[in-house]
Amino acid sequence: MKNFMSDLFSKKNRSRTISFLLVIAVYIIIEILSKSIRIPRLFTSLLVPTCCYIVLGLSLNLVVGFSGELSLGHAGFMAIGAFTAVCVSGLSASFITNDIIRLLLSIIIGSIVAGIFGLIISVPVLKLSGDYLAIVTLAFGQIIKSLINNIYLGFDSNGLQFSFVTNELNLQNGKMLLSGPMGATDTAKISTFTFGIILILFTLFVIYSLIDSKYGRAIMAARDNRIAAESIGINISRTKTLAFVTSAILAGMAGALYALNYSTLQPAKFDFNTSILVLVYVVFGGLGNINGTIIATTVLYILPELLRSLQDYRMLIYAIVLIVVMQITNSAALKQKADKIVKQIFKKGERE
Repeated sequence: MKNFMSDLFSKKNRSRTISFLLVIAVYIIIEILSKSIRIPRLFTSLLVPTCCYIVLGLSLNLVVGFSGELSLGHAGFMAIGAFTAVCVSGLSASFITNDIIRLLLSIIIGSIVAGIFGLIISVPVLKLSGDYLAIVTLAFGQIIKSLINNIYLGFDSNGLQFSFVTNELNLQNGKMLLSGPMGATDTAKISTFTFGIILILFTLFVIYSLIDSKYGRAIMAARDNRIAAESIGINISRTKTLAFVTSAILAGMAGALYALNYSTLQPAKFDFNTSILVLVYVVFGGLGNINGTIIATTVLYILPELLRSLQDYRMLIYAIVLIVVMQITNSAALKQKADKIVKQIFKKGERE
């Protein structure tokens, strides 16, 4: 048992252990509180979206933090997963009555479609770098939003019906799945907080498994020194594609869970601002910092809602908090002090 605990909190596994324990502890605390006291509806309504944005932030950190490429089109992958999941859920509702199975199926298919788009996009995108890559991924996100904004999709006894730009569907006692700018309407709300936590744990497992593998080490080597990595035989294009596609798949999962948490969802939700917002979460938590991303996303997503009672001043306070915290976290002295405290805590735990 002592050897197991020592290995669990070893320097190599410390960050991984903290991540899993942090997520599980928060879930247990919230579940206990929900059963013992009446949690405000505002807070419970934020649980599933917070899980979605944590997954989205972690997936973007894989590209920005570990791969070293600036992507501004992550909302596009989220949108693909979201509206694919809405269509799958709507089409399968008649023969899959179990909500959990339908949710799982929708997330899987949504992630696969997002991954396919990620693979297609990665071919031209990853030939670029820096500002050029950021601009191209930004354009991709806008294209996806515009395409979904013009899709009309429904089904009836005659099967699927599709129209682009104008609504020319003539459904006979059928159901609309996508209604152009109105997006998805009358969607069954089947997402749960428990499934959101499971998705976060799965994301952590995928990311840690990748970065601790030889492929992850190759990704970080290519980030740190491209020329040196190529000189020892690392295929730069392949490693960056792996990170990009994995990130797209996880973003598609986050989008699927997010979409099935609302009865209506519009394509305008997945615009440039969403991509920037997720990038802020990643930078705020620290590039390549998994635990920092989880904490930063949770705080920054919930904070504007908690400040809603202040009305016009809440976004001003939100901006000031961002500036102050970034100044504090950028202090080298504070970083060294925090690292020293963490090391002392773990050394004490290992001795016990």
